[in-house]
Amino acid sequence: MTIIDSTVKFHDGRQAPRLGFGTWQIPDDDAASVVETALREGYRSIDTAAIYHNERGVGQGIVRSGLPREDVFLATKLWNDQHGHDVSRAAFEASLEKLGLDYVDLYLIHWPVPKWGKFVEAWEVLIQLHDEGLAKSIGVCNFNVNHLQTLLDETGVMPVLNQIELNPYFQQQTLREFHAEHDIVTESWSPLGRGALLEDAVLVDIAHKHKRTTAQVVLRWHIQLGNMTIPKSVTPSRIKENLQIFDFSLDDDDMRAIADLDRGEEGRTGPDPVRFSLPKA
Repeated sequence: MTIIDSTVKFHDGRQAPRLGFGTWQIPDDDAASVVETALREGYRSIDTAAIYHNERGVGQGIVRSGLPREDVFLATKLWNDQHGHDVSRAAFEASLEKLGLDYVDLYLIHWPVPKWGKFVEAWEVLIQLHDEGLAKSIGVCNFNVNHLQTLLDETGVMPVLNQIELNPYFQQQTLREFHAEHDIVTESWSPLGRGALLEDAVLVDIAHKHKRTTAQVVLRWHIQLGNMTIPKSVTPSRIKENLQIFDFSLDDDDMRAIADLDRGEEGRTGPDPVRFSLPKA
C-alpha cells in the first residue's frame, strides 16, 4: 500500500490521505522548497495555518511540485482573533490570496477560544464557504466534546474532522469515542509528542521487533487507530522515512502495549483548549 492508496472518507463524501505533511514552524522562505520535497517524495496532503505565516511559501511549493492541483489535499486554518461573520470571511480570503489558490480542500477553525464565545459565528462562515465551493470540506482543531456539541446544536452541521493533540502519552480516548459516534475523523497533531516518545523503552522495543524506527512505529499506531496525522520535518531523510509506514503492521500485543502508555492530562504538551486564546496573530 502506498500513501496515495491510504485514505479516509469524510461524512461529506470527500476523501483525504491518512498521512499528511505538517508545516508548523517552517519559515515562509523555506516552505516552498520543503513542501516541494515532501510532494516529490510522495505526500499528497499538506497542512498549514494563517498563524504559521508560511501560506505563501506553501502555495509556491505546491505550484513548483508540478502536480495537478486536484492531486494535492491542502488544509489551512482560521486564527483565534478572526472569529466573527465578517472577519472570518476576510481571513479566509487573505489565506486564499497568500496561497495563490482558488479553493482549499479543508478549512479549519484553529482553536475554539470559548471565552470569546464566537466560534459558532466562525463556523457559520465556514458552512457558507463550503456551500460556495471555496472550502471543499470544513472542520475544527482542538475542540472538546462540549464545543462540538454546541456546533451541532446551533447549526446542525458537524465538522468532518477535529485536529487534536494526540500521541501515545496523550490518547484522548473519550474525545475519540465522541468523534466515532458522530462520524468525525480524528487527526493528530504533534503525533510524535514533540520527540518525547522517541526514547520510550516500550516503543523502542516494538521498533526493534519490526526493524523500524520509533517514529515509524508511532506513526503506524496513529494510522491503525484510523486517524489522520501530520508529522513535520525539514530533513529530507526524515520526510522520506515518515512515509515508509504502509508496508508493515503492529500486532495486537503492540497496540495493547502502546495503549498502556497513556498518561491522561499529564501527557499533554500543548495548550488546554478551554483556556487557550492567544488572540493576536
